[in-house]
Amino acid sequence: MLIPKHFNNQIESFDFFSPKPRGLDYSDPGTGKTRIQLDLAYARLHEGKALVIAPKKIVKLAWGNDITKFCPTMRYAIALAPKREQAFNLNADIFITNTDAVTWIALHMFGNKTKGIKPKNPNLLDGFSTLIIDEITAFKHHTSARSKALAKIKHYFKYRYGLTGTPDSNHVTDIWHQAFIIDDGKRLGESFYAFRASTCKPKQVGPDAKHIKWIPHEGIEEAIASLISDITIRHKFEDCHDIPENFVTEIKFDPCKKLKTAYDKLKKTAVLEIQKDAQYVSAVNAAALMTKLMQTASGVVYDEAREGVIIDEERYEILTDLISQRQSCVVFFHWKHQRDLIIQHFLKKKITYGLIDGTTTDIQSNRAVERFQQGLYKVILAHPQAAAHGLTLTRGTSTIWVGPTYNLEHYIQGNKRIYRAGQTKRTETVVIMANDTMDETVYDRLQDKNIKQMNLLNMLQELR
Repeated sequence: MLIPKHFNNQIESFDFFSPKPRGLDYSDPGTGKTRIQLDLAYARLHEGKALVIAPKKIVKLAWGNDITKFCPTMRYAIALAPKREQAFNLNADIFITNTDAVTWIALHMFGNKTKGIKPKNPNLLDGFSTLIIDEITAFKHHTSARSKALAKIKHYFKYRYGLTGTPDSNHVTDIWHQAFIIDDGKRLGESFYAFRASTCKPKQVGPDAKHIKWIPHEGIEEAIASLISDITIRHKFEDCHDIPENFVTEIKFDPCKKLKTAYDKLKKTAVLEIQKDAQYVSAVNAAALMTKLMQTASGVVYDEAREGVIIDEERYEILTDLISQRQSCVVFFHWKHQRDLIIQHFLKKKITYGLIDGTTTDIQSNRAVERFQQGLYKVILAHPQAAAHGLTLTRGTSTIWVGPTYNLEHYIQGNKRIYRAGQTKRTETVVIMANDTMDETVYDRLQDKNIKQMNLLNMLQELR
């Protein structure tokens, strides 16, 4: 079997991490982070086995396939429910499991005294030496159940590495727990609250004392970058691969009168609700109201029974027109009603497609990718949570967002499914938006987040 050669940036990354037992790879999606970790794990097999924690949809599609392609002699086991326990009993060099499996591992090893659950296998991680966390941002919240579980098991690994191309897509404080997982607080401190207090200033945004927004200090990205630069590497995709540029296009339309009336009514009601019960409106409530406005702008109004009532399909007619004018497309949707409406229009226009979302199995997702790459499907229709990471869809030349997302990680990662190594054609990102709606606000905020994140990433690259 002929194993592909390394890119120059991969050689540089391997040399950077080889002497380091801990590290963060913040290189762009598509720069080959997975292969470097496989090379490192393979070189250290004499010290112990490796555990990979990754988003479920890419456990097999990315990691399993890359092991077969780049390290064919390495024995691997896919440890997913319901056969996770059997998988960990296999004779393998590297075990690949999903993000939520961390709580399962901790429960098996330590039990739960509160719930009266005794440890089932305290020696589960015996013989392991390397921990690789793909898309480490899944553990950015230190108070989540999965993060607490990871805190219990991370000490069993001599080598720890975290990977993501979008480390602070939401807020600069996202960085803290990622670094803590890797270095136990050596660089950014052992307390999240102390880190937040030193990097941000509080701003009162509501009448309640808890209504606080933390604003990062000017230039704080440079300070954080300097603190973690000795264990962090960053490669920009465009510096690693000579491929045609990706262009971004905004497609805006005026919603019909019926939709605009419904949207304005909901907006007025939401504002009145906030003004009336300001002391009870949390960030969660505000986010829910924003989501409702976005859903309405997408063409659907939900009734009291939570059933979607379609009032305008212009957005989806625009989508199918865009697809008909292009070669192969990856289309991202946000809600079930969007998916169903899009499929209806695809069937009507006889557009062939493969689906990847929370309802598709790993086998179905794999088949959809294969058929798309073979040219049997014109479109991959996907939810970003299921398909934004790890997949290679270089048959596509257009990424179309049916509506903007406020999740910068999903946006950047999703766009990289077609704009990655192996792409030989000009690519584009298309975002469909309704004028004078929350679509525009969300998209503007997305761009602001991206600017702040790029500041940190660029500084890390300069400090290397």
